[in-house]
Order: sequence, then structure tokens, then C-alpha cells
Amino acid sequence: MRDKKLKNSKFKYWMESEIYQQPMVLADIIRAYSEGAEKIAIPENVNRVIIIASGSSYHCARFAVDLLERISGIETRAIYSSEFLLKSVIPHDEGLLYIFITQSGETGDTVSAVRRVKEFGHLPTLCITNKENSTIWELCDYRVCCSAGKELGIAATKSFTAQMLSLLIVALTLAKNHDESNEYVKVYRESLNYIPDIVTKALDMRKKVKHLAGLIAKAKNIVVAADGIAYSLAKEAALKIKETSYLNVNAAILGEFMHGHVAVLNNKSVLLYISLKGVSYTTARYLQNIKKDYNPALYIIGKTSSDVHANMTINVECENELQYMFANVVLCQLLALEIAIKKHRNPDSPRGLKKIVRF
Repeated sequence: MRDKKLKNSKFKYWMESEIYQQPMVLADIIRAYSEGAEKIAIPENVNRVIIIASGSSYHCARFAVDLLERISGIETRAIYSSEFLLKSVIPHDEGLLYIFITQSGETGDTVSAVRRVKEFGHLPTLCITNKENSTIWELCDYRVCCSAGKELGIAATKSFTAQMLSLLIVALTLAKNHDESNEYVKVYRESLNYIPDIVTKALDMRKKVKHLAGLIAKAKNIVVAADGIAYSLAKEAALKIKETSYLNVNAAILGEFMHGHVAVLNNKSVLLYISLKGVSYTTARYLQNIKKDYNPALYIIGKTSSDVHANMTINVECENELQYMFANVVLCQLLALEIAIKKHRNPDSPRGLKKIVRF
């Protein structure tokens, strides 16, 4: 049913509207933190980072692990908020920076994780949130507002890419304080201004995405696979499809998937592979073997190779891996939306789901 607040809009759903707001949201963030993110305050002498988050924010944290290590050379790990609270001992050495990600600023287990870290007193904490003056904003020593605006859809879309971009800016700032000679720093900094246009190009692919959604919506068993930094996108894509369409979707690192997990493809299945700047020789070999042994419907989002015989590929041409990350996450958001529509689900009101905030 069309929400009354959207009756004068060209969009039927809040999720749809918020997906299309992303070029503007990202452009605003870049404008606010221009010239290499000098406006972000971050402690000096950071030699290790731990990122704590839940849900989509955790997938963003996984993205940030590879990003931070690549750009700044600083050891980084991501932990689910709920798992962090169960640990009997938590890291508390000098030079450690804790980063907490929460769209609302009120996520219960993430707020509790901050409070646990604050018990040590000397550990610096930084939050990335969409809400200034929230509980987590007040608790943390350093703060970044991802400025996505109010998000009414249950499924995180614009807040997710806003968090991705905010983490990129944090990574560039840490690199400036730590080791700016890294080859990725210049490339990624120069890529900042092109990200809104890349997202717009992804949105222009909606017709192809709608066709792909029609093919995937018929499946009972779906695996979203990726390698390296793209695995965070596979996890996010799987979550988006699950929470909007209630389908059985699992995310996998392709290499690990080959160790037994691949047996699930004995059931009639779909394998969706998310690629960034291309398909490696090893990945192509894995996909060829899967196609030969199990014959699932194979679809690729991102750049492919002539060695891979996919049933369908959707690719936005990009200059580097970072741009592919933003393009592909938006393609996956559109895919989740279109699958939900195909299955006659309301993506704004998934059964039994709501935004998780304070306990």
C-alpha cells in the first residue's frame, strides 16, 4: 500500500526513495569533508583499530577492516556488538582506537559495548552515527555524523553508503596521521568526488536489475559469494534480500565456500557472485567448476571475464575497486527492492522486523 507521505512522490516505497537519495547524500558528505577530510578529529598515535557494530553497520565495519589496513597500514578488526559483550577479556592496549557504528545512535548492544570500553578510562572511542546528540554521540570522545538524513525504511540503504563514505574519510585521515605514502591514499582521495556519479550510473541500471530480480525471485536457495573486501557486500546483499523478501539467502567467501559448503548447490540454486575490478584466474576456475558440477543459475554483479559463462552480468564501468564497491552495493539494494516487489512483499514493513534500538 502506498504510504500517504509518499502519495505525491514518484516512488512507492520509502526504501525506494532512500535508495535514490544516495547521490545527493554522498555529495553532501564529500562537500562537508572536502580536501582529504581535514575536518575529522581523530586521536594521533593510533596503531590498532577495533570496529564494533551490528546488522548492516557490521557489514560496513567489515568493509572498513580491509579499507583501513590498505590505506593506513593499521591493523584492524571488526566484532559484532553482541559478541563483544560476551568476551571475558577485551583488548585495552595503548594506541588502540575503538570505532562504533550505529545508524540510530541508540543500538542497544553497541551502546553497551561503548560503556564497557569506557570502564578502562584511557581508551579513545569514536562513533559513526546518523544522529547527533544520540546516546552514543554523547558517550564517545570523537564523533562523525554520516548525515544521511532520517531513514524511514527498515532496510538500511542510504545510511549504509553514508557510513561507507564516512569510514573512507576516517581511513584517509588516519593515513595522514600514520603513513600517507601508501599508494592507495592518492587514488582513493581522488576518487571521492566521483562516487556520487558512480552511484547515479548504478541507479540507471534499474531496468536490468529488475530483470535479474525476476529470475532470482523464483529460487528457493540463493548464495551470494565474493572475495576479499567484496565479502562485506555479499553479507549486506544477503541481509537485504532476507529482510525484504524472506528468502533463504546465505553469503560466502568463494574460496571457503568450496570447502564443503558448495554441497548446498545440489538443490536447485542461484549463485550470485559480486566482483569488483575483475575475476581472478582462481575465481574463474572455481566458478567454472561450480557451473560444471552443480549447474546453478550463475549471475554476476560487477566486472566479469570471458572465462566465466554467467547467465547474466550487470556491471557499472568504474576506474578502481573503491568505485566498484559503491556501484555494486547500490545495485544490490535495487536488487533486494525489486525481488521484494516481484514477491509482492512490502519492503517498508517486513513482518516481525523493526529498527533495533535500546533494550
